[in-house]
Formats: sequence, structure tokens, C-alpha cells
Amino acid sequence: MMEQLGIEYLEMKSGYVKARMPVNDKTKQPAGILHGGSSMALAETLGSLGSAFIVGHDQSEIRGMHLSASHIRAVTEGFVIADAVIIHQGRKTHVWNIDIKDESGKLVSTCRLTNFVVTPKKKEE
Repeated sequence: MMEQLGIEYLEMKSGYVKARMPVNDKTKQPAGILHGGSSMALAETLGSLGSAFIVGHDQSEIRGMHLSASHIRAVTEGFVIADAVIIHQGRKTHVWNIDIKDESGKLVSTCRLTNFVVTPKKKEE
């Protein structure tokens, strides 16, 4: 998904992920504006990667439970930049707020993602 949409990571640390995505023929709807589904794919990708970074890729699996978005402004070209910030870090759930802005810093979409952290049971010896 990341390669198909051209998502490029810019920064990642515990509880924060920043990336950008081009607004092009792969991410636009037929009307020539950024497709809401592309924005949501960007948001879920960042929040899921952020949760995996926190718990460790080899320790747990991350599964999206809920994703919602409000699309505020249309974008026709350039890049959108997304900032994902964790707002709840529980043992089993993580909640992320992801704001997607255009290159001038204007809000395009705001998304909320809830992830479920699946920790494999340890095998008894």
C-alpha cells in the first residue's frame, strides 16, 4: 500500500509518525481531487506503523479496530503531509489522531484511528 500510494516517511519516534503522500493520478478521485480513501489509507498506515513501533514488530500484531475521517479541504496537486500523534496508549488499545495538511499547512483531513494490540500467547514448554 505504501509503495502504491507513494507514502514517504519523514519522521518516526515513540508516539509520533510524520509522512507525506503525493496528490497524483494514483491518489485522486475522477473529479481530480485527493480521494478520501487515499487520505484514510495514509492515516491508517501511519497509526498502525506507530503502534508497531511502540510495541515492537516482533512482539505483537496491530489490527485496526476503527477509523473515521472528516475531509475539510480539497487538494488537486503537490503533496499532503500527515502527522500522527498517539492520544491513548493502553496495553491492548492505541488511539491515534492524524491530521493531514496541504503543503501550505492548511488542514485537509483529520482522522481518528483505534488499534488493537494482539500479543501472541507464550507457548508452554
